[in-house]
Amino acid sequence: MVLMYFIIVQPLFSGYDLYLVTPTFEGNNTKLTIFANSKPNNMIETKSPHIRFGIVGTNFITDWIIAASKQETRFELVAIYSRTQETADAYAAKHNIPHTFTSLEEMAKSPLIDAVYIASPNFLHAEQSILCMQHGKHVLCEKPLASNAKEANQMIEVARQYNVTLMEAMKPTLTPNFGVVRDNLHRVGKLRHYFSSYCQYSSRYEKYKAGIPVNAFDPSLSNGSVMDIGVYTIYPMVALFGKPAKIKALGVKLETGADVFGTVGFEYENGMNATVLYSKVSDSILPTEIQGESGNLLLDRINLIKKVTYIGGGQASMGKGMQSEPEDISAEVDRDEYYYELKHFIDLVLAGKPESDINSHQNSLITLEIMDEIRRQLGVVFPAD
Repeated sequence: MVLMYFIIVQPLFSGYDLYLVTPTFEGNNTKLTIFANSKPNNMIETKSPHIRFGIVGTNFITDWIIAASKQETRFELVAIYSRTQETADAYAAKHNIPHTFTSLEEMAKSPLIDAVYIASPNFLHAEQSILCMQHGKHVLCEKPLASNAKEANQMIEVARQYNVTLMEAMKPTLTPNFGVVRDNLHRVGKLRHYFSSYCQYSSRYEKYKAGIPVNAFDPSLSNGSVMDIGVYTIYPMVALFGKPAKIKALGVKLETGADVFGTVGFEYENGMNATVLYSKVSDSILPTEIQGESGNLLLDRINLIKKVTYIGGGQASMGKGMQSEPEDISAEVDRDEYYYELKHFIDLVLAGKPESDINSHQNSLITLEIMDEIRRQLGVVFPAD
């Protein structure tokens, strides 16, 4: 008779590995045959104290993520991918990363890694995420999730097929103060208007005006104002209110074909309207506001919500404006702004959940469908389309 047993062995840092043990009996002796690394590549780790990350991208965003990861003890950075060994080595030395790869496929195949954080140019998000997921890796992908809704649908299907976690790294919606907004939304009463503005003058615009080609305004890389800046105003709207019924977009394009600023109006079937402003060629200090018949919620900055204010309404003001005293309902925040998306993603992976209930597949897909329509109305076309 041949019996088979599975045992779980926990290395010091890399989580749990599964081994197949087959005992055979020869007289009074028992022989154990151990088959190592019998764990399926797409098995969701639910008991590991650490998630071993590989990172794609060596830019300032990855620097910020790595800085935030110091506050999340379950995050273990083990590998960096870059197209050149020189860049990979320099970045590994900068952040004390033990392994480097110049082949993304080799990193995706590596048993050293459980999950991948992707911070490459927009046009590579879908291709690189799909490759990693096909090798059983969980993926945290920078915003926007993909170049368009078509690619996002493909990514979501692959995530389901390979039973891995996929989440868009849209940080504002995972912060404590966005939770405050969600918890207090009922206080504004019947919803009437959502207004959000994120305008930030790009340092790269000076180079563009000087005739120097810059990636930020190159539509072949799926770049532009709505993809890089506008998404911060649209995604929270979708997370709070869902998909609008009508969209009307205005904007301006550069000679490259990339959009540089825009104003978009939305209509919802419940009688609510929304307006978003975004720009890479001007600045704004306007807050985000949610208006209802019983009051307003004011968010200081939609890309990094530090303060949330509730102002009661619903009374005739006789031309004197809102009569209620503003109420500061902000959450106390003592963590790096990127910490919350890392924590949320790691929680999902360890719990065996394929997606977030906030930065959900559906919310990411709707956001890209909206941006697809905005680009269609403005005449912005990507090769990925």
